[in-house]
Amino acid sequence: MNLAQTELQAAREAGAADYAPVDLGFAQDKFQQAQAAMAERKYADAANLAGESSADAELARAKARLGAARAQIQSKMQENDRLRQLGEQSATDAPPQPQALPSSPPATQDMPAPASSVLSAPPGNGFQTVPADHQLPASGSSTSGGQP
Repeated sequence: MNLAQTELQAAREAGAADYAPVDLGFAQDKFQQAQAAMAERKYADAANLAGESSADAELARAKARLGAARAQIQSKMQENDRLRQLGEQSATDAPPQPQALPSSPPATQDMPAPASSVLSAPPGNGFQTVPADHQLPASGSSTSGGQP
């Protein structure tokens, strides 16, 4: 009887009155029948009815937990839908975002500056002398395209 009473209380605390009222009602009815059988000293009948009451109360508690979990899932799904709609609405109301520039360099690039060693002044006074035995090419026969 104590176990049946404990199971009934646990079912009520789990919300069985809201989510499994029929099963909770069966458990309460059988518990009352078990109490009546105890009062009539029909202990075997009372034990059987208390066992059935306990089982019905346990079923009601399980259904209540399931119902509460389903209600919580439904609430979360509704909240997700609301947030999704809010996000879509704010995306359509927001000004267009600038496009990201490609990470590759542009097709035309400036030539890099030469190293400082290339730009250094020539040795000496800045002019190179041509050896005296060097012959200049004849006019018009130059293949280098330079001047004589």
